[in-house]
Amino acid sequence: MITFLSGGTGTPKLMRGYRTLMEDHEMTIIVNTAEDMWFSGSHLSPDLDTVMYLFADLLDTKRWWGIEDDTTATSAFLEKIGYPEPVTLGDRDRAVNIARAEMLRAGMTLTEATKHLSTRLQCDATILPMCDTEVTTCIQSDGTEMHFQEYWVGHRGAVPIDAVIRRCSAQPSATEQVLQAIRDADAVIIGPSNPVTSISPILECEGVKDALKDQFVIVISPFIGDAPVSGPAAELMMAWDMAPNGQATYDLYRDFTDIFIQDIRDPVPIDGAIRLDTLMTDIEAAETLAENIQQIIDTEKDRRNS
Repeated sequence: MITFLSGGTGTPKLMRGYRTLMEDHEMTIIVNTAEDMWFSGSHLSPDLDTVMYLFADLLDTKRWWGIEDDTTATSAFLEKIGYPEPVTLGDRDRAVNIARAEMLRAGMTLTEATKHLSTRLQCDATILPMCDTEVTTCIQSDGTEMHFQEYWVGHRGAVPIDAVIRRCSAQPSATEQVLQAIRDADAVIIGPSNPVTSISPILECEGVKDALKDQFVIVISPFIGDAPVSGPAAELMMAWDMAPNGQATYDLYRDFTDIFIQDIRDPVPIDGAIRLDTLMTDIEAAETLAENIQQIIDTEKDRRNS
């Protein structure tokens, strides 16, 4: 079994490649939920939904979010009657968000609601939220604090970042399901998702880092030089007083990393890193990267069993 730590874009691309190598039920995905938000009576969990839609064969892989060929009639009509929303949701996507909100209001945990939705969407992979505590990533810009979704969707990432703040009512703890998924895996893969807003919220859940120290962990850098493959990772890393490159990413994860993979084009050398083509421009490239990573895992399994 392979366990992934995932955000909403880079790691799902890798998992799409992995689906050509192994059965979905052999994969467990621990997903960032610090970008979740409540609005219009529904509960948006963008990274969870991206992963669910991938394994349900519903994902719009042109945008890497939402459901393919979804319509936006509800969102358009809300805007017409004077209620524009912070995020434009597809109609079927909205149905998932409404159902999740109702389950949470009825007393289900996010883990339970995710299991129900995954089952109904016929996902064979095990998909786990990082915790059952509400955690919110906020951006401070010019003295104003805003939800990450407002920064990234509302402002399209075009405002300066003074600070990245994590808001939660209590220290988030990883669920037992999350910790067990790490312990039971043949390897844990931290995909090329944003280190600040996608992976660090998972690592900040109590118990995760300690569990990773006892596992074989492979990390794929999301950077090529000082530029991320996608998203605002560079600006977010600088807001954390870290250089926006693979070396800083490695430094963030070094306490539990066994193998660090950086792109063959990356001009920033990292001692001990393995160079692979990590630019997953299509499913064939994702499959090749997955094959190369799996060879590393299989070699490690053989070494342990010898």
